[in-house]
Amino acid sequence: MRIDHRSVVVCVLLVVVTSVVGVLALGTGSIPLTPAQVVTALLDPAAAPADRLVVVDWRLPRLLFGILCGAALGVSGAIFQSLTRNPLGSPDVIGFSAGSYTGASVVMLVLGSTGYLAIASGALIGGALSALLVYLLAYRKGLHPFRLIIVGIAVGAFLSSLTSTMMLSVSPQQAMLAATWGAGTLSDLGFSQLKPAFVVFVPLMLCAALVARPLGQLEMGDDIAVALGVDARRTRLTATVVGVALTALVTACAGPIAFVALAAPQIAQRLTRTAGSLRVIPTALTGAAVLVASDHVAQRVTLPVGVVTVSVGGVYLAWLLARQYASRRS
Repeated sequence: MRIDHRSVVVCVLLVVVTSVVGVLALGTGSIPLTPAQVVTALLDPAAAPADRLVVVDWRLPRLLFGILCGAALGVSGAIFQSLTRNPLGSPDVIGFSAGSYTGASVVMLVLGSTGYLAIASGALIGGALSALLVYLLAYRKGLHPFRLIIVGIAVGAFLSSLTSTMMLSVSPQQAMLAATWGAGTLSDLGFSQLKPAFVVFVPLMLCAALVARPLGQLEMGDDIAVALGVDARRTRLTATVVGVALTALVTACAGPIAFVALAAPQIAQRLTRTAGSLRVIPTALTGAAVLVASDHVAQRVTLPVGVVTVSVGGVYLAWLLARQYASRRS
């Protein structure tokens, strides 16, 4: 098997960048620590107990969640961009993230439950139901990528309005709870939440790696993919389930974090200079680097990370739309 040396170099650089930003993030907070203190606390069990408490017990889960959620969002975005053959085909654009948020909001605002597992279950169910609804509405003797995006945007707008309606019908305290969670944040997450998330994350990433090759062949067209032995319907169904599950997992853990799924696959593709949307390892590492860096900024300006990614992602989306328009005119 031929090794893509450029992709290897890019992956190594992404790991280095994520590690450096992660060390800086672990030293940021009301108790500032130097990079040397952070590294010592991580690697030396005999380090100062106070440093170990701050770095390992309090701050490390947030960093690990940033890596996990960023990787999941990046791969999920790559899956849907490959399925739709469009850089705008990410789960936060085509309504799947909105479905997860609506499902979690129903649990919090209608059922009155604020438990972590209950909210996570609501997010997973909401994401799955929204994906099913989008596919049923978009399917017309086949699934056209452009129709999928348009229907997904419409369903996402409907679900967002439904969530807003629920917030207006409850007490201000309940609405504030849902709105705070809906901003997307990695704070207040510990190892107790990380372990079940990791157990779900690993098999989903393995499934994404298995579906990557047939999904890449589908990008060349159904006829060519079928000639190569690809079951188009089964591949699309499997990829959709994996992509929705990855998005719902992130929403269940940290709330809806926008634009990472949109930007990470495109950044990874430009860094590696390869065709095709779904390259699992570079895309996962790019998503992790983007989210960890965004969360470090969020820590310094005391904002939820979802607010930071929306701010940066809005500029990226405007640039992407302008670039798409210019390429069509030329």
